[in-house]
Amino acid sequence: MASREGDGRSYIVEFIVVGNSVKVCALDPQTLLEVSIVGPKNVSEKQLSRLAVQKLEYMLRKRGDGPDNRPGIKV
Repeated sequence: MASREGDGRSYIVEFIVVGNSVKVCALDPQTLLEVSIVGPKNVSEKQLSRLAVQKLEYMLRKRGDGPDNRPGIKV
């Protein structure tokens, strides 16, 4: 499981090797929202995991299910 510091949420991250690529799926167990990315096989799991979790958090913010921890003024 991957977790972003500060918000206390945990996500399930799965790696599937397909030829020279890796499909990374990230799932939020609270909302059951799942996103996926595809990256090159030679990139580290940490980098691919971080990117998948960032996409998941973006989608949660877009749906209104996640915390908005972006800097700036909220109006």
